[in-house]
Amino acid sequence: MDVRDAAADYGTPLFMMDEADLRQRARDYRRAYLESGARIVYYAAKAFLTTAIARWVTEEGLGIDVASGGELAVAVRAGVEGDRLLMHGNNKSMAEIEAAVDARVGRIVIDSFEDVVRVADAAARAGVVQSVLVRVTLGVEAHTHEFIATAHEDQKFGLSVTSGAAEEAVRRIAKLPSLDFRGLHSHIGSQIFDAAGFEVAASRIVSVAQRIWDEQGIEVEELNLGGGMGIAYLETDDPLDVPDMARQIGDVIGKQCAQEGIPMPSLAFEPGRAIVGPSTVTVYEVGTVKQVQLDGGAVRTYVSVDGGMSDNIRTALYDAEYSVTLASRESTAEPMLCRVVGKHCESGDIVVRHAWLPSDLVPSDLLAVAATGAYCRSMASNYNYLPRPAVVAALNGATTVVLRRESMDDLLRLDPGA
Repeated sequence: MDVRDAAADYGTPLFMMDEADLRQRARDYRRAYLESGARIVYYAAKAFLTTAIARWVTEEGLGIDVASGGELAVAVRAGVEGDRLLMHGNNKSMAEIEAAVDARVGRIVIDSFEDVVRVADAAARAGVVQSVLVRVTLGVEAHTHEFIATAHEDQKFGLSVTSGAAEEAVRRIAKLPSLDFRGLHSHIGSQIFDAAGFEVAASRIVSVAQRIWDEQGIEVEELNLGGGMGIAYLETDDPLDVPDMARQIGDVIGKQCAQEGIPMPSLAFEPGRAIVGPSTVTVYEVGTVKQVQLDGGAVRTYVSVDGGMSDNIRTALYDAEYSVTLASRESTAEPMLCRVVGKHCESGDIVVRHAWLPSDLVPSDLLAVAATGAYCRSMASNYNYLPRPAVVAALNGATTVVLRRESMDDLLRLDPGA
């Protein structure tokens, strides 16, 4: 699909998604991890979720992990069966828990002692036995940004292994007839390229399972090692090979279980970014090209586009890096080092901090930023009252609207005084 045609039809900024690519990545993850002992592979909805995406990934054999009542509602609306759903959340409300129980969600992840009580209560009132996992913090800190490393001790997720809180949660669950303890959950972070972190986490979580068996006589039937597999945002990025990674984790857990003398549990994983991230580009229109004189005589060229931190907060939030290219024409002009920025009232409103683009760049040119499928539209805002962009999927030479562009009427509809 020609991005110029899509931009003319749907406007910019525009998220353009390759449906076939997303489906293939879902199939690749399912195949690789099931061959390595996984019971199920969940798509991590927080990366980006719509009813269309929910249908695509479940049609390719994945389950879906949700982290809020809203994400659960989208999955249910898409027709996803409850036993293919898993629910996360460090502060689930009773309404969210009740909705999950009512939807017959296959697994609810226990993240606190309060969760134990609330889920047990909701399940008892519904007259069901709810299967649960206990999320553990293993002291494994992935080599990633501080805000997205989630298995070290000093953070809000999970129950500590070091303090014994995780094992105490299992003990409490076992005493409640409305709960069925199925296993342990761990997630060491996001955008991870180094397999060592997963291997250490796998080894430690098996040791926890062994202690639970020795001390409580409770078998850990399932280990969920979360997601976090990285993708290439830059040409220099080297993502993990999916089959090799799956094999390594399966081998580590198998050897550790044999060493500890406990049965091999079934495995589960939760890739999100790795499935949806590379499938999408964001198309922007250039509005202004401004050269700014810096101290020492250097010049910085600012290329302003018609979106910014409202459709991609990751650069401002995580210092994320992206690749960008001129997408509406070819150019033989010398490249210039520039900064692609948005139109918001923030100096930190940066899309691509350092980019080489043709020096003949002019207003109305289209730029495409790669690998924006994850955590861009899902974290989008209406800052400065900008309507959120449309998401359009391309397949076999045709486009389908996945999410329509918001209008000003959509935004004003929330204002009772308008």
